[in-house]
This record gives sequence, C-alpha cells and structure tokens, in this order.
Amino acid sequence: MAVAWARFKGQVRKSVETLPPPQRKRMRTGALVAVILLLALLPQVVGRFNSNVLGTVGLYVLLGLGLNIVVGYAGLLDLGYVAFFAVGAYTTGVLTSPVSFLVTEEGAAAAPSGFTNFWVALPLVVIVAVVIGVLIGAPVLRLRGDYLAIVTLGFGEIIRTLVLSDWLAPFLGGAQGLLRVPAAPPTSLDLRSPERIYYLILAFVLLAAFISYRLADSRVGRAWAAMREDESVAEAMGISVIKYKLLAFAMGAAIGCLGGTFFAAKIGSIFPNSFGLLVSINVLAVIILGGMGSIPGVIVGAFVLVGVPDLLRDVLPPEYRLLVYGAILVAIMIYRPEGLIPNRRRRRELHVEEPEEEQYEPGAPAPEPVIAAGAEGAKSP
Repeated sequence: MAVAWARFKGQVRKSVETLPPPQRKRMRTGALVAVILLLALLPQVVGRFNSNVLGTVGLYVLLGLGLNIVVGYAGLLDLGYVAFFAVGAYTTGVLTSPVSFLVTEEGAAAAPSGFTNFWVALPLVVIVAVVIGVLIGAPVLRLRGDYLAIVTLGFGEIIRTLVLSDWLAPFLGGAQGLLRVPAAPPTSLDLRSPERIYYLILAFVLLAAFISYRLADSRVGRAWAAMREDESVAEAMGISVIKYKLLAFAMGAAIGCLGGTFFAAKIGSIFPNSFGLLVSINVLAVIILGGMGSIPGVIVGAFVLVGVPDLLRDVLPPEYRLLVYGAILVAIMIYRPEGLIPNRRRRRELHVEEPEEEQYEPGAPAPEPVIAAGAEGAKSP
C-alpha cells in the first residue's frame, strides 16, 4: 500500500507539473477555496465541544504562522516565543478588563467596562508587539544557532517571572492573574461561544497566512532565505542582516501577540501558568511536524498536534491515548523527517526521490553504453 501510494503521489505531482501555468494556478485557487469552505463549515457539523477544540487548533495555527516566519523563513531558532503570546494576552486584559489598574473606581461605577473595547485594543496590541519584538531582537542580533536559542529561551522565562512577580502584581494581578476579560463585541453575537470565536480566529488565520505567503515570495522573503542558508554569505552579498532579523522578530511578535489577544477573549481570564515553556515547545513542534517554511504544513501540524489527542479521547482510554499518540509522532518523524507538507526546498533536501530504473522487454537488445567524449578520445591511438 505504501509503495502504491508513493507511485500514485508521484504520478499526480508529475501530471500537475505538466499542466500549463494558468491551469495550475486555477487548480490551486480552486483547492484553496474548497479548503476555506470546508473550514468554514466544520463548526456546523462537529458540534459545540469540537468547535472549542477547533478554536484551540486555530490559536496554535496562528502562533505557528508567527513562529514560522522567525524559524522557517529567517532561520532564527526562537525557544521563547511564548513571551509574545503572554504580552498579547496581558495587554488585551489590561486594556479591556474592568478590574484593570487603568480603570478608576469612579469610572468602574459609572460604566462597568474596561479602559477600551476589544477592537480598539487590537491595533494597540500589534503596536506593543512590534516594539517588544524589536526590543527582544536587538540584543541577539549577533547570535546564531544554539546561542540564539538559549537567549530567547531566557527571554521567555523573564516575561513569565515578571508576570508572577510582586512588583507587577498591582498591574498584572500576579499569581491570581487578570479576570473578567470581555469577549469581542458586539456582545449580542455572543462572540465567546465556540463557534463565533472559531470564525474570528479563522479570519485572522487567513490574514496571517496571506501575509506569510506574500512575504515568502517578496524581496524580504528572499533575504530571509539567504540568511537561513548562511548569514556570512548573505551579509557579503549586501543583505542587511540586522535589519531583516529585526523585521522577522517584529512580524513574528505581531502574529504571536494576536494569538494572545484571541486567547484572552476566548478564555475570559489570564493566568501566568498558561504561558510556560511547554507552549513554546508545542508551537515549535507544530512547524517541525508540519514542515518548516510551509504554510499548509503549519495548519496540518496544528491539527495533528492539538486536534488528534482530543479526537483520541473518545476512542482510547487515557493510559493508551498518549502512547498511541506518541507512536504516531515518532512514525511521522521517521518516515517524513521533512514534515507532513514540506516546502519544495526542504523536500528536496531531506526526501530525495531516487530515479526510476529503466526496464527493457525480454529479448530486446541491450542499450549501447554511453562513452564520454574524453574517454573515446583516450582509446584512439
């Protein structure tokens, strides 16, 4: 079955590649529209509980798209990405919660609402995210590889420690967190319901995917690709490595903070325990499992990493669920080290397909050996 699937997949790929470019573009557009329609219809089919699971999957897709810019496009290993997730959530809570320090007692008594509403807070969160991304990216401009990973891991832990500290407790709530974070208005639509919050997250996932796609094919994306292959060579070619590193951190931070904003609106309360190191590891696992640098890979990786455990909950007992799930992940990484849906470059690097051997009918004359021109000349006297 595996051999048949491999041959069938190769035939489909070859048949698609032989089509004229306009027809290939129409096929890709049609497939994209079909996928979007399927995602839009899912909450109407799977029910309320599974819609909540889909909302969580959407959050990881959004976080994965942001980290994919930093890791998959620019090649900067970031292990502290949860810091941006936390900044987005807490900024949203401070701006919208009626128990925030920005709301005075007189204002809370007159109008029991936050300093501003969700839609006004959204662009403010993006601005704060870009500033934080540049501030975090600036000290690590000259670091590479493992050193960069260790420093970014430290930044993630610094943010979590600051949130838990008594120094910021009057502003961020300390270990008790921030409560009464409102949902996205208008409240008449009940946007905290699983279906509505799923559609809201889906809209911004599509926006983030479109931005990522356009960035990958732009001059910025080509500069990131050169940095990912070799920073020294990229700098020798005239690419401003510092500028493009800061841009990658800023773009990734903006998308990660958006994920924190929707998380706060979805849950309604913010606690420091929600922003541990495991979140960064899970988001990194999403893009590795799906395929680094691949937008469809991030989406599929989030479904596998977040959605499959909840689907197995109704099928397998708890003592076997994690065992089966871990075995699935190990099998995927063994047989698909480039990811489930890798981009073309990574597929060529890690999954090189061997050329098919030519077969001849019985009794047919064997083909004459090909002799190089230099070898033929060497035989002549």
